Amino acid sequence: MYYKFTSILKNTIWGGTKIAPFKNIQTSLRKVGESWEISGVPGNETIVSGGPDAGRNLNDLVAEQKEALVGKANYERFGNEFPLLIKFIDARDDLSIQVHPTDEIAHRQGRERGKTEMWYLMPSEPEATLLCGLKKHITPDEYKRMVSEKTIVDAIARYRVHEGDCFFLPAGRIHAIGSGCFLAEIQQTSDVTYRIYDFDRHDDLGRPRELHTELAAESINYDVLPDYQTHYTPAKNQRVQLVECPYFTTSVYDLDQPINLDYTALDSFVILIGLSGAGIVTEAHGTRFVLRAGETILLPATTGRLSVEGTVKFLETYVG
Repeated sequence: MYYKFTSILKNTIWGGTKIAPFKNIQTSLRKVGESWEISGVPGNETIVSGGPDAGRNLNDLVAEQKEALVGKANYERFGNEFPLLIKFIDARDDLSIQVHPTDEIAHRQGRERGKTEMWYLMPSEPEATLLCGLKKHITPDEYKRMVSEKTIVDAIARYRVHEGDCFFLPAGRIHAIGSGCFLAEIQQTSDVTYRIYDFDRHDDLGRPRELHTELAAESINYDVLPDYQTHYTPAKNQRVQLVECPYFTTSVYDLDQPINLDYTALDSFVILIGLSGAGIVTEAHGTRFVLRAGETILLPATTGRLSVEGTVKFLETYVG
């Protein structure tokens, strides 16, 4: 059994034109910045696109199937809300500088949960960069002063990025996706974002975009690290782990030979995110489906063994 969902496309002031052709879909939207692939965010739940459950939303599936869909430990931990949000993001212009709170800080601020996330870069523009992490020590008061003086960018590490680059963004790490970046984002199911600086942009009605200076000041982790990029050694035809944290474990597969995947000991759903090419996935009882670039597939926790053949690159993520 597997599920595909109808993506939720988001028109944004900084969005570009890469997502629709990458997913091989049509849209009248002019600036598609995000495609929400799998979402249980209230009001933005993705809908099953085919099969016997077509038309149903993700959280309804969780409420009905419970641990059979998400795993016993995950159902005990998250209840009827699906724990991950999967997106593709296309930045024609710079996104705002922002931060997400930890669960603890979010609770203190009256939010249900914080947000930890990760980025995996897909083919981006040659000059694409992003901001990730503080490169020098500043205090909360210095942070507020730099925001007011519009110099906060000077305190953040900037990276030139290429296809395959990976960045882990634990809650509290200041960051911004830069112009030209095209990436997959995996995150906690949370839409809490504190905007720190937005380059003096205005919304479609001409109003300055809201900043959350005080909430962000409380949420930022002010520690400074020497490097914020996640480094790994690419390899063909095997699992290459990128990130393991309490909220998700993510790996990348780059295949041109058949491979077997065994999830029998895993107490979690599994999400496969197609990056390039196409692969035929065969379940133990013989059901076959195709995973293509731009597609995202949810496998329930009852999934056992799979085989994948074809020339395909994809991300695998789960909670457990």
